[in-house]
Amino acid sequence: MGSVSRREFLECTTASAAAWSVGTESLTAADSAVKAGNLHLAPFRFDVTPPKGHSLCGGWIKPVVGVDDPLEAIGFVLLGAGKPIVLCAVDWTGLLNSAHVEWRKALAEACGTTPERVAVQCVHQHNAPFACLDAEEIVLAQKDLPHIVEKDFFRRCLDRGRKAVATAVKRTQSVTHVATGQAKVEKVAANRRVDRDQTGRIRRMRGSSCKVPALRALPQGTIDPWLKTVAFYNGKQKIAACHYYATHPMSYYGDGRVSSDFAGLARKQRQKDEPGCTHLYFTGCAGNIAAGKYNDGSKGMRPILTRRMYQGIVASEAKLRPVEIGSVAWNTVNVLPPANPKLSAEALQKMISNKKNRVVNRNRPSYMLAWLNRVKAKTPIVLSALRIGDVSLLHLPAECFVQYQLRAQKAHPKPFLATAAYGDGGPWYIPIKTEYPHGGYEVSVANCDAAVDGVLMGGIGKLLG
Repeated sequence: MGSVSRREFLECTTASAAAWSVGTESLTAADSAVKAGNLHLAPFRFDVTPPKGHSLCGGWIKPVVGVDDPLEAIGFVLLGAGKPIVLCAVDWTGLLNSAHVEWRKALAEACGTTPERVAVQCVHQHNAPFACLDAEEIVLAQKDLPHIVEKDFFRRCLDRGRKAVATAVKRTQSVTHVATGQAKVEKVAANRRVDRDQTGRIRRMRGSSCKVPALRALPQGTIDPWLKTVAFYNGKQKIAACHYYATHPMSYYGDGRVSSDFAGLARKQRQKDEPGCTHLYFTGCAGNIAAGKYNDGSKGMRPILTRRMYQGIVASEAKLRPVEIGSVAWNTVNVLPPANPKLSAEALQKMISNKKNRVVNRNRPSYMLAWLNRVKAKTPIVLSALRIGDVSLLHLPAECFVQYQLRAQKAHPKPFLATAAYGDGGPWYIPIKTEYPHGGYEVSVANCDAAVDGVLMGGIGKLLG
């Protein structure tokens, strides 16, 4: 469960060469660094709150009955380093497969760039949409299942995104400096996979919330304790700040009350502090990380967790020291991890068609079937990284285990590295190779086999050089 040394990282990425031959569609599409000189930033935001009655988290929890606080998509366009670059954080559970592709296409079209230069990452709140257009087609054929995502609502969100981006690029601000900071967040993140038998197999999982005293008393386990901030400046004026932290961002959910939850609420509080600066929040590699050790799921815990996150954000910005931007580079790698051999299209279709099954056991397999269809069609996932001087922003797919970002940080200690996961959610959970034999929930819903470890690490190695 621990992190790895630089040598182990390099051995891992070198050894993954065989996995690349079956795991990627194309190896890399990287831009050389461009000297900064006339960089401009165009922040944007738009509403993505689902309407009353819309499915939440894939249709297997209570649909929307009300809105406690709205959901947003927040991002910026960076101009002046070749074709425009777009970063966007979305208050949704996930964007999977063609839904993720459609978001990137829409934002790209709005500012005259290509989809490969757009990174869209979800925050992963659960009282929110879990959008997979491919899975939606599969469940629609059954006639009796709740929507995965309503297509009209999905298209309205894309229209809002196009309009927001097109408007933003008409009102850009010069960006001259970048600054970094980090601070530890107290009593939020804990590893979910700490209760094991003598062989290492998972017995019980400590989730986003936990009411079992024995489980909450277990050690915190492997986490990344640091909340990282990367801020952009126009001279001395801070104009955008990206915050990164690795944990499932739910205090409680399933009541039909839409909310950006404690991570989103902390971001919104910080936004009120600094209305002239656009604040973005990205969830890191949190596939095996949640708040269950410190959260009993009661409603009173949401403001407590919000305060702890807010304090972490403020502390991470306390010692920001802007430095002039010397160069900018955008790098991408296309990967296509192999499907989990335990998944059978025929068996999944039978589960979906079986009207005796609970909704969760019919809608959830539709995501798995959508992934099998994607692998068959050889549609890759785009990994990307934005390099700004000595600062790197890494964009990964789905629910990666925290070890992936710890490995990347260990192997690249000099540049400041901040990692956002929950990009293209097609693979669903992405455990590390050594965790597959130990089972547990995350392994049971992993759409890829253990070879994904080598594929993903190989891609990270290429992106970070």
